[in-house]
Amino acid sequence: MSYGLLKGKWGLITGALDERSIAWHVAYRAYEEGARLIMTNAPVALRLGKPKELAEKVAAPLIPADLTQIADIEKLYEEALRHAGRPLDFVLHSIGMSPNVRKGKLYPEIDYEYYAKTLDVSAISFHKLLQIGRAKGAFARGASIVALSYIAAQRVFPRYGDMSDAKALLESIGRMFGYFLGKELSIRVNIVSQSPTPTTAGTGIQGFDKMFAYADRMSPLGNASAEACADFIIVLFSDLSRGITMQTIYHDGGFSSMGIEETLL
Repeated sequence: MSYGLLKGKWGLITGALDERSIAWHVAYRAYEEGARLIMTNAPVALRLGKPKELAEKVAAPLIPADLTQIADIEKLYEEALRHAGRPLDFVLHSIGMSPNVRKGKLYPEIDYEYYAKTLDVSAISFHKLLQIGRAKGAFARGASIVALSYIAAQRVFPRYGDMSDAKALLESIGRMFGYFLGKELSIRVNIVSQSPTPTTAGTGIQGFDKMFAYADRMSPLGNASAEACADFIIVLFSDLSRGITMQTIYHDGGFSSMGIEETLL
């Protein structure tokens, strides 16, 4: 069901790889709610995933960009502003990757070159996206910016490895930019901490199936789906959430408030 929540708005969606991606669902729901979109993903994702298919479905231009590269981000915003003809009303940051996790390296044994890559792709790219967007006047007054996180930013999930550090940094960046962008242009910056979700990145974590099943049993509502996450992000993009900023909001079926589930005893 569509409510027209984003009618007349322009947005930028990053990181939609395939139907399992939360960003994929966000893009589709934003389109249903009346938004006009610009899609972006890294050149390697354009070869390995289905971003072109999604861009066609939501009638959006697809602009290749490596969000760790300042020149790529500058070009992305220039093309986005030229296409939209105006600043953007919402942005989704939905990218993350850890070479250490992919190679099964436990946290006490991480490779520091890989660690730097993890932080750059998964968190510092968010800072670059916001810093360059601010400098280029790419955000409309009252815009809404959302990034995706996971509760491992706050609690220990051993197999999540250095991605835990990256997500903690991501959340800090959201708070800091939420202050500056809020003071300047009433822009909201929020982080959505989602349930474990069987995305391409999520299922690459060793023992993901067990993490997923445990969280599902611990959560009174069960794990929140990618589709439900997309619905919530649409609300954050809309004017209905104009008083919410600088928050990490747990969209996890109640998992983050639980101590123990009786059925596990």
